[in-house]
Amino acid sequence: MIQFRPERYEDRIKESKHRWEAAQRFEEPDRVPISISTAGSYYSRLFGYNIRDYYTSMEVAIEVQLRGLTWAFEELQDDRTGYGLVWDLGPVGEAIVFDCPIEYPDDTSPRIVPILQSVEDIERLKVPDIDKHARIHDLLQLGEVFKAKAERMAPNLPAGGGQIGIHPPLSCACALMDPAKFYELLYVDPEHAHMLLGKCFETFCRLRNFYNKVNGIEKQTRLALADDNSAFVSNEMYREHIFKYNKDLYDRYGGEWRYLHADGPNDHQFQMYADDMKLSSMDMGGWSSRQAAKKHLGGKTFFTGGLNCKDLYYDFATAKAAVDEALRVCAPGGGFGLAIGGETYPGVRPDTLIRAVRYAKQVGRYPIQV
Repeated sequence: MIQFRPERYEDRIKESKHRWEAAQRFEEPDRVPISISTAGSYYSRLFGYNIRDYYTSMEVAIEVQLRGLTWAFEELQDDRTGYGLVWDLGPVGEAIVFDCPIEYPDDTSPRIVPILQSVEDIERLKVPDIDKHARIHDLLQLGEVFKAKAERMAPNLPAGGGQIGIHPPLSCACALMDPAKFYELLYVDPEHAHMLLGKCFETFCRLRNFYNKVNGIEKQTRLALADDNSAFVSNEMYREHIFKYNKDLYDRYGGEWRYLHADGPNDHQFQMYADDMKLSSMDMGGWSSRQAAKKHLGGKTFFTGGLNCKDLYYDFATAKAAVDEALRVCAPGGGFGLAIGGETYPGVRPDTLIRAVRYAKQVGRYPIQV
């Protein structure tokens, strides 16, 4: 059985925590902290598992995660500070909450089959009663099954699962309806667009309140959102149609700390995120401009990113140029963590990734000299 012993990395984790804390205070630590978002799909491909099996078998998920943790701490050696096992269901929260079909293609992540094709479908869509939602209650019970399996396979690691999340209203709507159709709806029929956004907002709040009750949280003050579709809406449209929903979510659940993950190019939203949304921290996304992120987020919102998966599909020479540029533009003054914006896709070469992290540790020391 694969064993991961976190006690071996206590000193490194402690150093990394201090590094992140300083950077988040907009100070310059000894060097730029590094976080590489390797997870289930990446590890599955790395170790020769079918990605579909990772998402459909608890035993495979635990085995893949154990091997992944060992690889990350032994080979990659970035500044991650967390470890543990989690029942990873993939990006299917909306499917479970709204009873959508889920497809499980060979060797890739599961995906939601959109259920809304027309405005009539939007009108018929009901906001789920989370307290009485059978699938959500079933998942809580299955989460206990996962934790029991994890306890047997890795008794020294924390484990969790059985609780799901959904995206904020825009990205939730684009999971239930083809995104292009919904973007068009914002222009041609904003009344129905807001009907759907409102139902997504109410569902998000009901789900959040339900889990807070389950977990004994009286008042949630930290909120992380993943709003990938925000990158594909103009700033004008975002301010007119989307801003109020996300701002309300942060005001309700993120009074002390607000985080946003967004995959796509976010240059046109950065200033709004920093000045109006008052984000504490942001994943700038792999396709965003480093210069725009530094200009608008620097000194206001701690941000991570600077690298794109395409920078790491090839040899180290390609990756080196991207690391140099990210550090040169984003690192001075602190407030930045080097990362792959979004997530690390299975196609990223592990040898290139390892060398890029090693190199970034050398040249990312303050004061930055790249």
